[in-house]
Amino acid sequence: MTSSSTNLSLVDTDPAELAVDAIVIGVHSTAGEDATSGRGGSLLLASGAESIAAAFDGALTETLALLGATGGAGEVIKLATLGTITAPMIAAVGLGPEPSGAAPAPETLRRGAGAAVRSLAGSARVALALPLPDDADACTALRAVAEGALLGGYRFAGYKTRPQPTRRDPVAEVLIAVPDAADTGAGNEVNRAMAVTAAVRLTRDWVNIAPNEQRPPVFADAVAEAARTAGLGVEVLDEVALREGGYGGIIAVGQGSEAPPRLVKLTYAPAEGGTGKRVALVGKGITFDTGGISIKPSQGMWEMKSDMAGAAAVAATMLAVADLKPPVAVTAYVPIAENMPSGSSYRPGDVITMFNGKKVEVLNTDAEGRMILGDAMARACADGTDYLFETSTLTGGQVISLGKRISGVMGTPELCERVRTAGDAVGEPAWPMPMPDDVRKGMNSEVADISQVNAGMERAGHMLQGGVFLSEFVTDDVAWAHIDVAGPAYHSGEATGYLTKGGTGVPVRTLLHLIEDVAANG
Repeated sequence: MTSSSTNLSLVDTDPAELAVDAIVIGVHSTAGEDATSGRGGSLLLASGAESIAAAFDGALTETLALLGATGGAGEVIKLATLGTITAPMIAAVGLGPEPSGAAPAPETLRRGAGAAVRSLAGSARVALALPLPDDADACTALRAVAEGALLGGYRFAGYKTRPQPTRRDPVAEVLIAVPDAADTGAGNEVNRAMAVTAAVRLTRDWVNIAPNEQRPPVFADAVAEAARTAGLGVEVLDEVALREGGYGGIIAVGQGSEAPPRLVKLTYAPAEGGTGKRVALVGKGITFDTGGISIKPSQGMWEMKSDMAGAAAVAATMLAVADLKPPVAVTAYVPIAENMPSGSSYRPGDVITMFNGKKVEVLNTDAEGRMILGDAMARACADGTDYLFETSTLTGGQVISLGKRISGVMGTPELCERVRTAGDAVGEPAWPMPMPDDVRKGMNSEVADISQVNAGMERAGHMLQGGVFLSEFVTDDVAWAHIDVAGPAYHSGEATGYLTKGGTGVPVRTLLHLIEDVAANG
C-alpha cells in the first residue's frame, strides 16, 4: 500500500496563459481600516500574480474579499475565472501579512503551497504562481514551494474496498512558474525536492501501513529491498545472528512476539572517499508497541503502529542520500522489533546484557525503544563514526514538554544546536533539552549498571531519562544527538498545510539537512 506520486516541473510561460486546471496565487492580509470591511483594501496580491491581476482589471482582490478571503496563512479561496484567463479556476492561498523582505518566510511558502495543492485534489494539472525572489534567497523559496506542493498532495492509498464518491485523487502534475525554467540552479532545486519528498512520502507510507501487514521481518525485507534497488550496501541480522552477536536489548524486546526481530544496516560510500567524515543514523523500529508485560491502556493504542517512525525516517533518508550523493559516508542502523505480551516476553526485573556489555535492569517493558536503540547505537560506535544522529518516537514526555510539533533533542550540546538550526531551516522545529546529573542518579540500579527508567518509577523528567539512558551507549569520541519525535512523527488531527493525517515524515528533511551541513562544514 503506497501513495501515488506527483510530477513536478518548472515553467516560464505567463501564468495567465497556462493551460492548467487551476492556477494558485498568493494573497497577503493587510492592516488598517479596510482589513475587516470585506472590500478590496483588506487584501494584497503577492508577487507572481501580476498578469492575472491585470486580466481582472484590478478587481481580483475585491472579488476574493467578497468570497471571504482574508489572506490568513493557509486559507484557500477558489474563484471561477469564466474565461478571463486560460485556467478555469484560481485558488488564492493566504500567506499572512505582507513580508518585510522580498518574499514570505520559506515555511510560509511551504505550508501555503501544500494547502493549495491539497485543496485542489481531483485536478490533473495545477500551476503555482507564488512569490519567488530574484535574489540570494531564490533557491530557498523555490525549494520550499516545491516541497510543500509535493507533500501537500500526499494521500495514503488505504484499504477501502468500495469506491468513495467524495474521494478525489491527488493532483497528478504541478507546474511552478519561475522567471527562467531552464536555469540550472532552479532545475537542481526541483531535482532535490523530488528526492527529498520521495523519502518523506515513503516514510509516511511505511508509518501508515497497518501493523499486521508490517511486522519486523516484513518491514526489514521492505527496507532491504528498497536499499538494494537504490545501490546501498545492505546487511540484515536475523534473530539467530542477533543472539550470537550479543544484541541483548533487541532480542529481549522482540522475544515476546512470534514475528522475530531484525537489525538492518544500510551503507552509503561517497565517490573517492568524499570529505572523510562519517555520519551514523539510528532509528527506532518498533512495528507495534503494546507495552509488553507493562501493557498500555487500550485507548489510542492503535496509533502505536507509528512507533517505527524513526526507523522509517532513517531508512528513507538513506534512499535520498543514495540519490543526492553527498560527499560524506553515511551508515544507518535500523533495529526492528514488535513489543508484545506473551509467555516469552521479557519481564520487569530482568537484567539484560547489551551489545556494549552493559547490564540493564528492566523496570518497565514499555520503555522498550531505548533497549533496541542502545544496541544499535553501540554497534554504530563500534563500527566507527564521527557523528551519530538517532531519532525515535521515544517518550510521551516529549509531547507533554514540547507538544506535537517540536522535537526534543539531547546529546552533545554543539550538535544539538546544529539540529535545532537544521530543524528551523526545513520547518521541523526542535529544541535542545538538558541531561541533568540528578536524572542519571535516579537511574542507578542496585543490581545492574543502570536501570532502564528511574529506579523509583518517578516520571519527572521522563523525556530526559530516555536521553540519559541512551548516552550510556555512545563512546566519548562520538558527537551525538537524540531526536525525540514522539509527537511530530504522527499527525492525528485534520490535514493542515503540507501535513496530512497519519505519518508526517519528520525528521527526514532535518537529517538530510544535517548530512549536507556535515558535508559542507565538517
